[in-house]
Amino acid sequence: MIATQKDIPVSLQDIKDAQQRIKGKVNRTPLFRFYGDDLPGEIYLKLENLQPIGSFKLRGACNAMSIADRSLLKDGVYTASAGNMAQGVAWNARMMNIPCTVIVPDHAPQTKLDAITRLGAKFIKIPFNDWWQVLVTRKFIPRNSSGEGIKGLFVHPVSDPAVIAGNGTIGLEILEDLPDVDTVIVPYGGGGLISGIATAIKTIKPGVKFFASEVETAAPLAPSLTAGEPVKVEYTPSFVDGMGSAGLLAEMWPLVSKLVDSSIVLSLKQIADAIKLLMKRSRVIAEGAGGSSFAAALTGKAGTGKIVCVISGGNIDEEKLIKILSGTMA
Repeated sequence: MIATQKDIPVSLQDIKDAQQRIKGKVNRTPLFRFYGDDLPGEIYLKLENLQPIGSFKLRGACNAMSIADRSLLKDGVYTASAGNMAQGVAWNARMMNIPCTVIVPDHAPQTKLDAITRLGAKFIKIPFNDWWQVLVTRKFIPRNSSGEGIKGLFVHPVSDPAVIAGNGTIGLEILEDLPDVDTVIVPYGGGGLISGIATAIKTIKPGVKFFASEVETAAPLAPSLTAGEPVKVEYTPSFVDGMGSAGLLAEMWPLVSKLVDSSIVLSLKQIADAIKLLMKRSRVIAEGAGGSSFAAALTGKAGTGKIVCVISGGNIDEEKLIKILSGTMA
């Protein structure tokens, strides 16, 4: 079932406008075919790991901050992110010469923390459950404070319509490069990426199927789709740090449930094996979330035909990558 215009927080025109707005500020990433043995179909890789910050998050952050009222930016910006949206917001803040603060969960990888600092932003590390509440409440008030949170514009990493529209520009590029695409697989974190891409593609070509990819240690979407309503799951941190949680953002469920056909849940080993295969065969470096879409395609559960895997990011710690490539990742 396709979401109606009334249900969608962004329209195809919003996404087309975003494409023009961010043109020249982000990379138009390549889409190329992956060749391998015994593949379930023609697998194509949409390489968002080749953005300047190594992640698709640059698109949504750029669009949201470009259209924000300048008066709201006088005190800077802040966001809540495990690392990639942090870099997207920090990158654009540096271009706009405004301060940036990032609220990160306590398991955020050092590679992403280093990148935040390198881009001139500062970060505040808090427990994961507290971090998740920042996404839910859309504000951060430090403990033992007077009740006043961080000043500045909060850029939501998932459910900001402008962010979703920026993400949707990936869908326009996919259709431009592969008009006869049958299936698209997108890593599922909060739903902003898959919602944007699916809105763009399904509005133009309704028959394209969309699968989310999730990691078994943090996969709330699959059981929610089965139950027909959001459900909670147990969350366990892992090297797949760029996606997954114990539950869904309430505001995203109506949209996601209508745009996503199904979710493919993967083991840590399946994702690690996919990352290793991408590196060995195509010299593509993917982080855990980024490699999950390719891992999902390899299972055959997304069917046959022309399958696009969105490689959402490549910001993986060197130590983790070495362990994955050597087969020693626990």
